[in-house]
Amino acid sequence: MKEFELKYGCNPNQKPSRIYMDGKELPIEILNGRPGYINFLDAFNSWQLVKELKEALGMPAATSFKHVSPTSAAVGRVLSPELKKACFVDDFEDLDSSLLASAYARARGTDRMSSFGDWIALSEKCDVITAKLIQREVSDGVIAPDYEPEALAILKTKKKGNYNIVKIDPSYIPEPIERKQVYGITFEQGRNDFKIDASLLENVVTENKNIPDDAKRDLIIALITLKYTQSNSVCFAADGQAIGVGAGQQSRIHCTRLAGNKADLWHLRQHPRVLALPFLETLGRPDRDNVIDVYLSEDSDDVLADGMWQQYFSVKPEAFTKEEKRAYLAGITGVALGSDAFFPFGDNIDRAAKSGVSYIAEPGGSIRDSLVIEACNKYNIAMAFTGMRLFHH
Repeated sequence: MKEFELKYGCNPNQKPSRIYMDGKELPIEILNGRPGYINFLDAFNSWQLVKELKEALGMPAATSFKHVSPTSAAVGRVLSPELKKACFVDDFEDLDSSLLASAYARARGTDRMSSFGDWIALSEKCDVITAKLIQREVSDGVIAPDYEPEALAILKTKKKGNYNIVKIDPSYIPEPIERKQVYGITFEQGRNDFKIDASLLENVVTENKNIPDDAKRDLIIALITLKYTQSNSVCFAADGQAIGVGAGQQSRIHCTRLAGNKADLWHLRQHPRVLALPFLETLGRPDRDNVIDVYLSEDSDDVLADGMWQQYFSVKPEAFTKEEKRAYLAGITGVALGSDAFFPFGDNIDRAAKSGVSYIAEPGGSIRDSLVIEACNKYNIAMAFTGMRLFHH
């Protein structure tokens, strides 16, 4: 297949639309459905992300993409009982037998509100357990190097048989020069094939020089995630997964706040009070996501007020006060943070510290680097300067 005609481009009025390669076969096979323009943007960006995670860490990887940025990315690590419940996968008794499924459960479970209707990328052949997890979530499609026959059959039942399933050749290597057009003008640049691994974390510029192996893993996950996130971007990571992504903000502090707020929600979703919320059995998974999001917000009365809570719960839950949430989050440590460009001010570090950040990787190169280092020293944060910007547009 040298080209594939799309229904339309980014919007229904943008026709004609297609993907193609000049005189070459496309490195994909469409096994089911008819992916669209944005689907393929997500598919090819997300595939690069999981491919690089697998190469860098030697572990199965998965990511959940929405509008050309990841909501999360993760490697295959067994989930704790609390995290299984927070990710709505505690009913899968055989989940631990598939590290790929564990990676997907983490990626999908991190920011479930944003992942609604996502595109999925898997670094490995899709197995049955992973397919069963995908089957019950609202999703647009998946890309993987292969699919077990039973897994493919399961996925084909989604969306009344119209679920988008793409198989990609894992040996495909793109041309070193990439091009795109804007306003009829062609842009050309070398592909960003910069390799991200532990060697990037050797220039530790803070008083605290200790970055343990688990933290290096999480910093690598954050940096590779940023490489395929619309800039400006900041990523918090912990326990083998991205737990908060702030994408496409003009101000870096806004990136840090957005990502930090998402990381806080990831932690709070695992609080015993949230795990014990007495949902009505008739309440669907997306509705539970919405209710948890509101319950943890400043607008919690919208689901706890008399006449409201009865729509969601069998018993009225206790309110989760701001003071209680702050106290819980104050005990969080060991979080890793990556930034796709330097931090221009120490306020980013102040905000990061509130979300339990202990390790940071950023390019460095600001005229205010000394102030940022000083802020890290105040919180005993270990920070490495990578020397490499990771903008993505």
